[in-house]
Amino acid sequence: MSVADRVLAMILAGGEGTRLYPLTKERAKPAVPFGGRYRIVDFVLNNFINSGFFKIKVLTQFKSDSLNTHLARTWHLEPALNQYVDSVPPQMRKGPIWFRGSADAVYQNLNLIFDEEPQHVCVFGGDHIYKMDVRQMLDFHIARNADLTIAGIPVPVREATKFGVIEVDSSWRVIGFEEKPERPKPIPDLPEYALGSMGNYIFNTDILIEELEEDALRDSIHDFGKNIVSKMFSHREVHCYDFASNLIPGMEPRERGYWRDVGDIDTYWATSMDLVSVSPVFNLYNPLWPIRGMTLNLPPAKFIFADRRKGRMGIATDSMVSEGCIISGGHIDRSILFPKVRVGSYARVDESILMDGVQVDRYAMIRRAIIDKGVMVPPHYEIGYNAEDDAKKFYVSDGGVVVICKGTILE
Repeated sequence: MSVADRVLAMILAGGEGTRLYPLTKERAKPAVPFGGRYRIVDFVLNNFINSGFFKIKVLTQFKSDSLNTHLARTWHLEPALNQYVDSVPPQMRKGPIWFRGSADAVYQNLNLIFDEEPQHVCVFGGDHIYKMDVRQMLDFHIARNADLTIAGIPVPVREATKFGVIEVDSSWRVIGFEEKPERPKPIPDLPEYALGSMGNYIFNTDILIEELEEDALRDSIHDFGKNIVSKMFSHREVHCYDFASNLIPGMEPRERGYWRDVGDIDTYWATSMDLVSVSPVFNLYNPLWPIRGMTLNLPPAKFIFADRRKGRMGIATDSMVSEGCIISGGHIDRSILFPKVRVGSYARVDESILMDGVQVDRYAMIRRAIIDKGVMVPPHYEIGYNAEDDAKKFYVSDGGVVVICKGTILE
């Protein structure tokens, strides 16, 4: 039996994602669509599968129907080889309570670990955009004879208040940890940066069980960062894995260390725009590290009308256009179109994200917007051109991105 066969991945995908509202109005954060044909959770799942780990449990909770449906219809591995991506809703095995924190979510599902009997358990978040060869982190964990390994990444000190901040010695052994500190401690050699936790952990199984059972008896919020990691480094072998050292096949130098927590609308929008640059810092087109998502039986995208004299041309520049879309005499630039979007003649869409089934009628103008599924934009309608007017009708982020909820009727 290989080392990979003795690894169980547990993906924490039950978060409410309040800062990503209104995209999380009707779905959990890991189920939020991203990149034209994916959900956010697809990226961590691809990381494990591309790394050769095929035993994956996805722990769900908040508004999980969309996520459960996506997992059931998209992720089919080989049961004969004991490969699976299983959606695990709250089972309330420890009493009539929901998950009270990230650590409690795993504690309430210890039966999954007892049944599988892995040597190592990977506890990863399900709501980040990145590529990672998890096997390299596991090799580091085993080589250091660690009880726990945390994936870390340098983040600007001014932003580190949103992260767990790790202190390490010269051998990358963890000697301090604070969850979302008011004054993050900088990296000694990089005073403008702190070492942030990515929320990705590899535990030795017996150690994980002991720590979770002890935490369950304490008066705590049962969070991995605040209650498990912050105590473990004082009496266990806890090490930090430098995510910047992780290399995947076909990776360009500019992609190295790319990791985004799309925790709010502005970050979600900016991360989406990373995909459409000429030389994307996050490349979806690397055949050596495929990013799989739901397969749809739809026709190819179509661009129609080439009447240069009247300016009626179906054009897309620096954009991603999914299957089933029709650009019917309109122009899109630096935008992402999910499946079955239609853009009418003389319409203009700039720096925007249009989700499944959005229809943009003639002469409509859209700029710096995220339009959720099925919304119909009437003729001559303008979005993103009048901040005061937009704020009266829609959610507008601090960065000025207009978000139109699923099911909104525009008049």
